[in-house]
Amino acid sequence: MTATIIDGKAFAAGLRTRVAAQVATFAEAAGRAPGLAVVLVGEDAASAVYVRNKGKATQGAGMISVEHRLPADVPQEALLDLVDTLNADPAIDGILVQLPLPGHIDERAVTTRIDPDKDVDGFHPVNAGRLATGLPGFVPCTPLGCVMLLKDTLGDLTGLDAVVIGRSNIVGKPMAQLLIAESCTVTVAHSRTRDLSSVVKRADIVIAAVGRPEMVKGEWLKPGATVIDVGINRTEAGLVGDVDFAGAMSVAGAVTPVPGGVGPMTIACLLRNTLVSAARREGVVLDEGAL
Repeated sequence: MTATIIDGKAFAAGLRTRVAAQVATFAEAAGRAPGLAVVLVGEDAASAVYVRNKGKATQGAGMISVEHRLPADVPQEALLDLVDTLNADPAIDGILVQLPLPGHIDERAVTTRIDPDKDVDGFHPVNAGRLATGLPGFVPCTPLGCVMLLKDTLGDLTGLDAVVIGRSNIVGKPMAQLLIAESCTVTVAHSRTRDLSSVVKRADIVIAAVGRPEMVKGEWLKPGATVIDVGINRTEAGLVGDVDFAGAMSVAGAVTPVPGGVGPMTIACLLRNTLVSAARREGVVLDEGAL
């Protein structure tokens, strides 16, 4: 058996097209385009690439992209003042402060300063609470993209046994909440889980988001399982995920590749969240279900 490769790049392209179409609808109704502000502190090379890609994608969808680049030694209060300014700017619908931040800045202080209704990254505790209790809010982009790929691949997820490997606030925890909302039976595992391979073995859905290169082996998987690999690890052999891709391909039913799987979905979901924020703030009714 050879698994189906889940083409996240193609799905993300389709999502960006749907977002762009509804951006045009929003702009006609509101008299302006949605605005996304991205703040980059310092000169981290990977972060700079992410910010550049986000800017291109935002403009490609017909939105306004605003970048604020600050020096690595910027005082925390100056960064917080910028966030306050963006919170008050009616032309800005989404605020994203690129992580990680320099060591002298408290990331939690910054993420909690962002207006929850402009928190298109979904990191604010208010949005985490909304997700946990089933209220409308913003969901972190990576797990949101994972659920979209799962539903596109499997259809209804009701009753499926899902294992999330990883418990971060950015991926693992919101991923589990989203799967619970889809009526899956969810186990959250991590690097300290006892006999992790046997826990993974019973899962219909495996989400690997632990940050260890090729940790999840093919023999750990239940035959026919659907595997979503969130990991991006730089090795001497190039980029690899948290799953042994070659091993998984001979056991699983469907697998996301690295690169080209979950990664493109993250930026596409950021565009979606920004559009949804703009529509809610302006009272414009859009078909969120089509996004």
